[in-house]
Parts: sequence; structure tokens; C-alpha cells
Amino acid sequence: MNYRHAFHAGNFADVIKHAVLFRIVSRLLNKPAPFRVIETHAGAGLYDLGSAEAQRSSEWKDGIARIVDGDLDPPAAALIAGYLKAVRACNPAGGLSAYPGSPLLVRSWLRATDRLLACELAPQAAAALARHLRGDRRAKALAMDGWTALAAFVPPKERRGLVMVDPPYERPDEASLLVEGLSAAWRKWPTGIYLAWYPIKEPEPIAAFIRALRRSGIKRLLRAELIDAGKTGVPGLRGSGQIVVNPPWNLQGELQILFPALANCLWPGQTCTLRLEALDG
Repeated sequence: MNYRHAFHAGNFADVIKHAVLFRIVSRLLNKPAPFRVIETHAGAGLYDLGSAEAQRSSEWKDGIARIVDGDLDPPAAALIAGYLKAVRACNPAGGLSAYPGSPLLVRSWLRATDRLLACELAPQAAAALARHLRGDRRAKALAMDGWTALAAFVPPKERRGLVMVDPPYERPDEASLLVEGLSAAWRKWPTGIYLAWYPIKEPEPIAAFIRALRRSGIKRLLRAELIDAGKTGVPGLRGSGQIVVNPPWNLQGELQILFPALANCLWPGQTCTLRLEALDG
């Protein structure tokens, strides 16, 4: 399930993942107590949509460009207004020349007392991440392995917050590492919110991944998938999958409004598959 982000920044999977991320952070912001967001595989932070990598497939044109310029119905538009505002803030001249990764999106939503810890191991991406977060006392970048970070930094001292796990899936065992890492972190911090992303390509690896999650013992799991059913049998990325541990109140209801609206913009006229289900009964 190889997925190198510089080539895919702002694509449909980013839109779906970051829309879910915004809804979770929005719920954390509803209470006055400070919180911490921990990102285990944070990436570079900001992506140039004119770069050679982004231009190779121009996936952002079928992703964020369709949402920014799209006609979402009012209930769905209200649910991601803050996400789109953050994207536009990275493009002050108008249009779309850059796409913020999740660290920059999260930082734009933090209050003065909230914190972001963003970890990235790849040297070039880690250097870029540190540069983008430099000077903001709310945010810290660490050059370290994401799986080590997942075990090391929970629970946060705030005892409130979100852990985002978004690995590149370059290793064949990365889905297994995700299940193991989530299970270990949840045992240390069972009340925390966790958001894990996974690419949907072939059905068999996804089915095995979901079976492993069901056996993990983690309580309160929400599976949230949006798939372009028109790409069934076609190689490549077909959908975006999110696992949310301890989903905030009514997140599932919000996604039932949001996902169909996103699908109509991202894949107009296509048949899409929406899956929202609890995995732990």
C-alpha cells in the first residue's frame, strides 16, 4: 500500500482525512481545557502544488481544487468551513499554489494554551517541518520514528487530545505496525482520541487489517471509509479510510452529512461507497 505524500498532496484522500481531522479538533475546541495533538508521521508540513512531484499526476486538481471551488450544501459546508479557511490562508494570493499538511492545519486551529507535537523521521521532510513550525511556542517538531513516538508520548500531560497516525505505507508490515502501535498506545491512554488513516486499494489487505483491529481489544472504534466505487478493479488508490478510537460525540452523524457531500464534489456522477460502522459492537 505504498503512499508517498509529496506526490499526492491535496488529493481526494487528503480532503477526506483532513475533513475528519477538523471535525475532531473542533470538538476538542468546544471545551476550555487545553489539549495536545500528537502526530506520529507528520510529513513536511506544507506542499508546493507546482513542484515536480505534485505536477506528476496533479491529483490535487481532482481533490482540494474541487472542494474549494465546489458547491457544497450548507450543512456540509458549515462542517468544514474552518478546514477550507486554513487552506485558503496558505494561498493568500488566491487560487491554489500550496497545500498545508495536517501539522499546519492543526496549528492554525490551536488556541494559545493548546499544543502540537509533530514527529517526522525522513530527513528532508523533517527539516521542512521544523522550518514551518519554527517560532511558534505552541508547536514542536521532532525528527524521530513515528512508531517510537506513538509509544513514547502518550498520555500527554494535558490528559486531553488527539493522536494522529498517518504512515506512508512504504513497508509491507505497516498495517500490522499500526494495529500493534494503536493497541499499545490505547492501553497506556485509553481515554485519548486516535485518528489513523489508511489507503484503500485492494480489498483483501483492508479486510485483514479490520479483522486485526477487531481482535485488538481496543474499545470504541469507528471505521469511516469513502470509496469511489467506479474504480473497482482499477489499480491504485480507490478510497480513503479512517479509524477513530474514542470518536467524539456525534462524529458519525456529522460524517453521514459530510461524506456524501464530499463525494458529490470529488466524484460527480460516480457511484460511491460510504462505510461508517463501529468495530467493537
